[in-house]
Amino acid sequence: MSLLDTLGSLVGKSPEGGGQQALIAPALEFVNNQPGGLNGLIQRFQEKGLGDVVSSWVSNGENQPIAPDALHSVLGSEAVSSLAAKAGVQPDQVTGLLSQILPHVVNAATPEGEVPAEGKLNATTVLGALGGLSALFGKGTA
Repeated sequence: MSLLDTLGSLVGKSPEGGGQQALIAPALEFVNNQPGGLNGLIQRFQEKGLGDVVSSWVSNGENQPIAPDALHSVLGSEAVSSLAAKAGVQPDQVTGLLSQILPHVVNAATPEGEVPAEGKLNATTVLGALGGLSALFGKGTA
């Protein structure tokens, strides 16, 4: 419901049209390649004073939003540039897109409110939980 509304509004804002969908796989890979996987990413958020935000994504409650600038601070410029290259979007678009997508990806990967063993996100589980997003993304701009 709110996820589809959020992503629907993003499709209209993105000149790339498929930027959000293209960013999901690199985002999963990025999280899994962190030392400690999702646990490592959670630690980075905590170090930047955003532990409550990322904890809300893992829990069964409502996801707290994150500002693109705050997300850039957590990820760092090198990671943002790498994600942009993998997704085929401009680096200045990545944190805006990812700030909308990452809370849902983490939430979908932690359906019981717990980080998976070894902190690794299962792409099949995440994409299954995110449901019909590819159909939504496929609509392009409205």
